[in-house]
Amino acid sequence: MPSGQGERRLAAILAADVAGYSRLMGADEDGTLARLTAHRRELFDPTIAKYRGRIVKTTGDGLLAEFASVVDAVRCAAEVQAGMAERNLGAPEIRRLDFRMGINVGDIVEQDNDIFGDGVNIAARLEGIAEAGGVCVSQRVQEDAAGKTGMDFEDIGEQTLKNIARPIRAYRLRVPGAVVAPAATTPTPPPLPDKPSIAVLPFQNMSGDQDQEYFADGISEDLITALSKLRGFFVIARNSTFAYKGKTPDIRQVARELGVRYVVEGSVRKAGERLRVTAQLIDASTGNHIWAERYDRPVADIFAVQDEITASIVATIEGKLYAAENLRVKTRPTESLDAWGCVVRAMPSVWTWSSRDDENTLKLLKRAVELDPHYARPHSVLAWLYAARVHLGAVAYEQEVQTALSHARRAIDLDLDDPWGHLAAGYIHAITRRIPSALEELGSAIARNPSFALAEMFLGLAYAYAGRVDEAFVHLDIATRLSPRDDIEAANLSIIGLGHLIAGRYDEAVTFERRAVQLLPHLGTAWRTLTAAAGLGGDLELATHALGESKRLQPGLSLAWVEQYHPIVRPEDRARYIEGLRRAGLA
Repeated sequence: MPSGQGERRLAAILAADVAGYSRLMGADEDGTLARLTAHRRELFDPTIAKYRGRIVKTTGDGLLAEFASVVDAVRCAAEVQAGMAERNLGAPEIRRLDFRMGINVGDIVEQDNDIFGDGVNIAARLEGIAEAGGVCVSQRVQEDAAGKTGMDFEDIGEQTLKNIARPIRAYRLRVPGAVVAPAATTPTPPPLPDKPSIAVLPFQNMSGDQDQEYFADGISEDLITALSKLRGFFVIARNSTFAYKGKTPDIRQVARELGVRYVVEGSVRKAGERLRVTAQLIDASTGNHIWAERYDRPVADIFAVQDEITASIVATIEGKLYAAENLRVKTRPTESLDAWGCVVRAMPSVWTWSSRDDENTLKLLKRAVELDPHYARPHSVLAWLYAARVHLGAVAYEQEVQTALSHARRAIDLDLDDPWGHLAAGYIHAITRRIPSALEELGSAIARNPSFALAEMFLGLAYAYAGRVDEAFVHLDIATRLSPRDDIEAANLSIIGLGHLIAGRYDEAVTFERRAVQLLPHLGTAWRTLTAAAGLGGDLELATHALGESKRLQPGLSLAWVEQYHPIVRPEDRARYIEGLRRAGLA
C-alpha cells in the first residue's frame, strides 16, 4: 500500500475476472477482446451503476468494484451472472465468457483513486476459488445478506487463501438463472511440450506509484522476449501471460491453463531513489521454488536498470532450468530418454570441468545424436566436452581438438542461430591459441544471446590468454553481473587469477585461485595457475601443495606439456608461467 494517509472506511468489494481467459485469447484474441468490451459496456457497467456501485479499476479481463451496501453487491453479482448466462446461451465454447466473482466486506483505504487493504485482498482471493459462472463470498457477506436477497448460500468450509494469514470461511452463492460451468465442461489443459516450458507472469508493482507500472511491465516483457531467444525452451507469449495482470492466481492453475511446467513471477518496489526487484522461478508441477533473487538498484537510470536486471535473470534461469530438468530425468534409464533428455542428463558436465564422468556423458550425447541426427545441441555439448578434456590435459591433444572442432562445426551447420555451437567453437579456438577466431565465435554467441554469461566468461578467457588483461576483466565482470551465483563462478575466479598472474600481480592471482579451488576442488586449470602464481610469488609451500593437486588431476603434467599446449599466447607470458611451475618443482 502506498505511504501517506488515505480515507479509511467499511465497504463491500466485488472482484471479477474471466475464467480461462488466456486460453480464449490464444484462440481468438480480437474476438475475445471485442466480446469482453461489449459485455462490460452493455451489462457490467449499467448493472453496477444500478446498484450504486463504483468501478475502482479494470485489469485486463478483470475489474474491482466497491459498494456501500453488502446486499447491493450480492444482488449486482447475481444479476450480472444471470445476464451472462443468457448472453452465453447457445454460444460455442470458444466464444463463451464465463466470469468468476468474489465478494467480501471489510475495512479499506482509498488513495489516489485506488483502494487497498485486507477487504480488497480477500475479495480477490475468493474470486480465484469461485467456479466459472459462480460467485464466492466471505462469511461476513453471507451473514449480512442472508434472508435479504431471496438467494441461498452454500457453505464450502474454511479456505486457506494465498497471502491471507488466517483461514476464511467461504460460501457459494446460488444465483437464479446463472449457469455454473460443471467440471466436465472444463477445457482440457494443453499438453506439456517436449522441452522446458515457461511462462513469465506480469511483475507486480508494489510501490503504489502508478509511474512504476510501466517499469514492472517492461521487466516482464523484456524477460519474455529474452527467454524466447533461448534455443530449446518453449516460452508463452506476452498476451497470454498478461491476462493474469493485476491478479494473484494459483501458480499451479496458471501452469495448467497455459500448458507449462515452470513459472517466473516477481515484483517491483520503489523506496526513495532505489528500486527493489524480486524474481523467482517455480516448478509448477510441485510448487517448489527453484531459484529466487533480489536486485537493489538506484533508480536514476531506470532503463539501464531494466536492461541489467533482465539480462541477469535470463542468464541465471537458463542454468537453473537445465538443472531442474536434469533432476526430472536422471532417474530414468538412458534407453527411455529422448534426445532432449539425453542432453539434459549430460549438461552438468558443462559446469564441472572434470573428466570423472566423461564416458557416461559421451554415451548420452552420442545416443542423442542417434535419436535425432538433426539436433544441434548434442554436437555443441560434445564439442565442449572434448575441448574441456584438452584444456584439462586429460587426453591426446591433436586428436581431441579435431574431434571437438568437427562437432562444433556440425552444430553450427545444423543451427546457425544456436549460441551454444558458437560458444563451443570459441572455446576450442581460445584454448588452441587462435584468438581472432575465438573472439569472432564468442562474439557470435553473445549476439545470439546477449545474456549468455558463459560466453562472456570465455571471451574473458580468450583475452586473458592473449595477454589483454584489461579487456579480459571487462568481460569477466559482465559474466559475474549476469549470473552472480552461478556454477561457473569458480572458473570465472580462476580466469581472473590468471589475468592477475599475466599482469605480474602474483599475490592477487593466488587469492583468486585459492577461492576457485575452494569452490571447485577438482578444477585442474585453477590448481595449475595457483601453482605458478605461488611459485612466482615465493610461497613455495603453497606452490608445492598446489603442484601435488595439479599432478593428481593431470598425471602427465610437465614443463614440456605447458610449453607446447598451454593456451597462453605470448611467449614471454608463457615463460613466466613455466618459471613459476619450475620453482614449485615441476620438471
